[in-house]
Amino acid sequence: MAIEVLTKEDLQDFKKELLEDIKSLFHSKSSGQKQWLRSAEVRELLNISSGTLQNLRINGTLRYSKVGGTIYYDFQDIEKMVQPK
Repeated sequence: MAIEVLTKEDLQDFKKELLEDIKSLFHSKSSGQKQWLRSAEVRELLNISSGTLQNLRINGTLRYSKVGGTIYYDFQDIEKMVQPK
Protein backbone atom coordinates (compact mmCIF):
# COMPACT_ATOMS: atom_id res chain seq x y z
CA MET A 1 0.00 0.00 0.00
CA ALA A 2 1.44 3.35 -1.07
CA ILE A 3 1.27 6.21 1.36
CA GLU A 4 0.42 9.64 0.00
CA VAL A 5 1.15 12.77 1.95
CA LEU A 6 -1.32 15.62 1.69
CA THR A 7 -0.01 19.08 2.34
CA LYS A 8 -1.88 22.14 3.48
CA GLU A 9 -1.55 23.53 -0.03
CA ASP A 10 -3.19 20.39 -1.47
CA LEU A 11 -6.14 20.85 0.87
CA GLN A 12 -6.41 24.55 0.00
CA ASP A 13 -6.44 23.70 -3.72
CA PHE A 14 -9.10 21.06 -3.15
CA LYS A 15 -11.19 23.55 -1.17
CA LYS A 16 -10.99 26.12 -3.98
CA GLU A 17 -11.98 23.55 -6.62
CA LEU A 18 -14.87 22.30 -4.50
CA LEU A 19 -16.19 25.81 -3.88
CA GLU A 20 -16.01 26.64 -7.61
CA ASP A 21 -17.95 23.46 -8.43
CA ILE A 22 -20.62 24.30 -5.86
CA LYS A 23 -20.90 27.87 -7.17
CA SER A 24 -21.32 26.66 -10.73
CA LEU A 25 -24.10 24.30 -9.61
CA PHE A 26 -25.96 27.14 -7.92
CA HIS A 27 -25.60 29.42 -10.95
CA SER A 28 -26.92 26.79 -13.34
CA LYS A 29 -29.91 26.00 -11.09
CA SER A 30 -30.78 29.58 -10.17
CA SER A 31 -31.51 30.94 -13.63
CA GLY A 32 -34.90 31.98 -12.25
CA GLN A 33 -36.86 29.90 -14.74
CA LYS A 34 -38.67 26.71 -13.86
CA GLN A 35 -37.77 23.71 -15.98
CA TRP A 36 -41.32 22.35 -16.28
CA LEU A 37 -44.22 24.61 -17.23
CA ARG A 38 -47.95 23.91 -17.23
CA SER A 39 -50.16 24.67 -20.21
CA ALA A 40 -51.41 28.00 -18.81
CA GLU A 41 -47.85 29.17 -18.23
CA VAL A 42 -46.83 28.22 -21.78
CA ARG A 43 -49.87 29.97 -23.27
CA GLU A 44 -49.03 33.12 -21.33
CA LEU A 45 -45.34 32.91 -22.21
CA LEU A 46 -45.97 32.48 -25.94
CA ASN A 47 -49.15 34.57 -26.00
CA ILE A 48 -51.12 31.83 -27.77
CA SER A 49 -54.54 30.25 -27.32
CA SER A 50 -55.21 26.81 -25.89
CA GLY A 51 -56.16 25.61 -29.39
CA THR A 52 -52.82 26.72 -30.81
CA LEU A 53 -51.00 24.98 -27.98
CA GLN A 54 -52.98 21.84 -28.66
CA ASN A 55 -52.03 22.02 -32.36
CA LEU A 56 -48.35 22.34 -31.39
CA ARG A 57 -48.72 19.15 -29.33
CA ILE A 58 -50.63 17.24 -32.02
CA ASN A 59 -48.26 18.01 -34.88
CA GLY A 60 -45.19 17.26 -32.75
CA THR A 61 -43.78 20.77 -32.76
CA LEU A 62 -43.72 20.92 -28.98
CA ARG A 63 -43.00 17.87 -26.84
CA TYR A 64 -44.88 17.38 -23.60
CA SER A 65 -45.29 15.01 -20.68
CA LYS A 66 -48.56 14.14 -19.05
CA VAL A 67 -48.63 13.40 -15.33
CA GLY A 68 -52.06 12.46 -14.08
CA GLY A 69 -54.30 14.97 -15.81
CA THR A 70 -51.72 17.74 -16.07
CA ILE A 71 -49.60 18.41 -19.15
CA TYR A 72 -46.06 19.72 -18.62
CA TYR A 73 -43.67 21.27 -21.12
CA ASP A 74 -39.89 21.48 -20.82
CA PHE A 75 -38.74 25.11 -20.93
CA GLN A 76 -35.71 24.16 -23.05
CA ASP A 77 -38.01 22.63 -25.69
CA ILE A 78 -39.96 25.89 -25.81
CA GLU A 79 -36.74 27.87 -26.21
CA LYS A 80 -35.65 25.59 -29.08
CA MET A 81 -39.01 25.96 -30.78
CA VAL A 82 -38.95 29.77 -30.81
CA GLN A 83 -35.27 30.09 -31.84
CA PRO A 84 -34.79 31.17 -35.46
CA LYS A 85 -33.41 28.40 -37.64
